Amino acid sequence: MKQWIVCLLVGGGAGALSGMFGIGGGILVVPALVAFLGYSQHKAQGTALAMMLIPIGVALSVANYWREGKENIQILSALILLTGFVVGSQLGSGFSLSLDPKVVQRSFSVFLVAVAVYMWIKAG
Repeated sequence: MKQWIVCLLVGGGAGALSGMFGIGGGILVVPALVAFLGYSQHKAQGTALAMMLIPIGVALSVANYWREGKENIQILSALILLTGFVVGSQLGSGFSLSLDPKVVQRSFSVFLVAVAVYMWIKAG
């Protein structure tokens, strides 16, 4: 039962942040699954990717941006990003699974801190 509640809360928070900031749900979901459910880094990443299959495929949040103004979505850029994403996710997941989970977890942490510092400085 605890797992269901944690997953529902984490999924809701990830969805809200994804809709608000355009971030991947993994930024919240991966650390939460590791911290609250004791998942390994690889299990958390795989679960987060699986979680995103249906909502991204159905593109519910995209419809909101489209309704607010078609200029909010650049279709050609999105298609090019999609191409890179498909290739990159295949390569990245294979590479990640070849590494020790602790190395992946530490690398993920460094990445999040680096992005946070960059955005903080950029915001002035």
